[in-house]
Amino acid sequence: MSHPVDPTFRLNAPFRTDFGRNIEVGRNMYVNWDCLFMDRGGISIGDDTFIAPKVNLITLNHVRDPYNRPTTVSKPIVIGKRVWIGAGATVLQGVTIGDNAIIGAAAVVTHDVPANAIVAGNPARIIGDVQN
Repeated sequence: MSHPVDPTFRLNAPFRTDFGRNIEVGRNMYVNWDCLFMDRGGISIGDDTFIAPKVNLITLNHVRDPYNRPTTVSKPIVIGKRVWIGAGATVLQGVTIGDNAIIGAAAVVTHDVPANAIVAGNPARIIGDVQN
């Protein structure tokens, strides 16, 4: 399924994806260079979101069972409006990032991020609030 792309969407190459057709982007959204979006599980990105260089959005993972390790499981990534994802951050499968959140550079986001939260680290944890 293809999704319409608003003319305000901006993307700097190079950009890599495994499918591409499972990505939905909002208005006035920007993706900087050298990002990787593995979109088998679906990626939805809201309006006015900025994605810095070398960000990875990964919607699939392998199962834990060592005898069935080649099997993969996909879950969507949902990114709200006005989110800023810093350089080199990785967002893993099944994560939802709330509106206005900031993801620090090199963060590894393994769990949902509430709206207005600032997260950083590996694994990412809340370190502040955009309202303060």
